[in-house]
Amino acid sequence: MKLKRIFAALALTVALAIAPVRSQAAVFVSVNVAPPVIPIYDQPVCPGPDYQWTPGYWAWDQDVSDYYWVPGTWVMAPQVGYLWTPGYWGYGNGAYLWNAGYWGPHIGFYGGVNYGFGYFGTGFEGGYWGGGHFFYNTSILHVNTVVIHNTYVHNVTVVNNSRVAFNGGPGGVAMRATPGEMAAVHENHVEATHMQAQHADFARQDRSQFAGSNHGQPPAAAMAHPAESASAFHGGNVTPGHAPAGGAQGSNGGAPQNHTAPAAQSHSQSYGGPQSHPAPASHPAPASHAAPHH
Repeated sequence: MKLKRIFAALALTVALAIAPVRSQAAVFVSVNVAPPVIPIYDQPVCPGPDYQWTPGYWAWDQDVSDYYWVPGTWVMAPQVGYLWTPGYWGYGNGAYLWNAGYWGPHIGFYGGVNYGFGYFGTGFEGGYWGGGHFFYNTSILHVNTVVIHNTYVHNVTVVNNSRVAFNGGPGGVAMRATPGEMAAVHENHVEATHMQAQHADFARQDRSQFAGSNHGQPPAAAMAHPAESASAFHGGNVTPGHAPAGGAQGSNGGAPQNHTAPAAQSHSQSYGGPQSHPAPASHPAPASHAAPHH
């Protein structure tokens, strides 16, 4: 009996130790109110080579019972070859549940939500890793090609024009995970970096970022770098957001207006890049690139 009690205590200790990690990787927020639609905004220029775009999203503050906008921003991946899978709200059992984003070798399921700038509902069209560096699709991402030379041009037709910020339920995005996205769930993941978590926390401290104050039009929809203080959401270094024209569905779905050619590459991108990507050397980019419109 004594031995059984020891094993039971050990099992409980292990379960308690791993529970927080599992909850952070899955669902840890439940809300009874649907999030606002994704606002439209311009993407700041990429600050340097190998930076990754992490799109903005609506987070929930339980203390004030309101959504607040966490601005999209450029960050460094925790390791070479890792891509960011955005978090998403999913409807289930009468509530909206938050599924946290994560870093991994492949893009996983993010609810079919059109976050724009390459995250059009499934996969990522903004670039790929190759030879230890990230290659940027300048038809989608705002990159200064004088500073960053690992670029190419590949136009993409965006068929997902919804601005809805949640999956499932009444009015939600009706999309299920593909086999490739399901497989990505079981790969090694890294949760949001310290800079990303701090960025979100500072956004929560700024009342103007809350939907109750901005009515779905956050004054700081995007930033070139993660916030380093609660005062970083004001001034010339932020990009404001505005509500999509034509109601919740929006007008352009976050796609730059020059996205006209059909997409050829796979939506499941990993370190090394899919073979169907055009070779960057054969796609000279213009000296300057206008900010894509989200």
